[in-house]
Amino acid sequence: MDLRRRCERRPAPPRRCALKADPSRQRRLLDLQAIDTRIDQIRHARTHLPQLAAVEAARGELGRLDTEVVNARTAADDVRRELSKSEQDVQLVRDRATRNQSRLDAGQGSAKDLQALQHELTSLARRQAELEDIEIEVMERSETLTARVGELEARRSEVAERLAGLEDERDEALQKLDAEAETVSSGRPEVVAGVGADLEALYEKIRTSSGGFAAAELKHRRCGGCRLELNNVDLSRIRSAAPDEVVRCEECRRIMVRTDESGL
Repeated sequence: MDLRRRCERRPAPPRRCALKADPSRQRRLLDLQAIDTRIDQIRHARTHLPQLAAVEAARGELGRLDTEVVNARTAADDVRRELSKSEQDVQLVRDRATRNQSRLDAGQGSAKDLQALQHELTSLARRQAELEDIEIEVMERSETLTARVGELEARRSEVAERLAGLEDERDEALQKLDAEAETVSSGRPEVVAGVGADLEALYEKIRTSSGGFAAAELKHRRCGGCRLELNNVDLSRIRSAAPDEVVRCEECRRIMVRTDESGL
């Protein structure tokens, strides 16, 4: 006996007994699915609020600005210390030149000493000019860095204010979603009681394996779950099923709830 004949003689696997549930209980499944779908939508919305991304972006920008402000302040402080030293260097030369000029004006010392003082005064004048040029350059850098610090601090304040506003918007949106979720969920126990434990158990099992969508209306010969139109064989099977038999789509395996608009 060949393989084909052996397969043909194998008995067909027994069909599992379909779950029985009053049509009114089955229709309550649509209410339950609507509640669970909305709860899932709210849960998804909570994690995908546009304010969440905006808050994270603002926080990132604020963090970068904090770093820039610290770096700019450090650089400005360094230059201010450099400027202070430059001013001291200039002042030391000025003081030395003033003392030498006083001695020269008083004619203290020999002609050789006075000539040396005059020579030193000339050197001090050149040195003072050089140091003053350095002082001006350092002063310009200090002014630039101080302005940069002010600009960054202003930008940081602006971003911090914007972040606070975005966080308020986020919190308000989350509160609205939570309030809606509480309102929607409050009616679920009553609907579940109307569905019944056995039908709810099947519904929950299918929900787990079908992305949260377990029951849909059979409308105009089309499964509301997978949106596919039923073929004649499936339609004949459903027409022959008792009103209290729970029927499922052969394609997506979701529960199909029959209504006046099923087109049977």
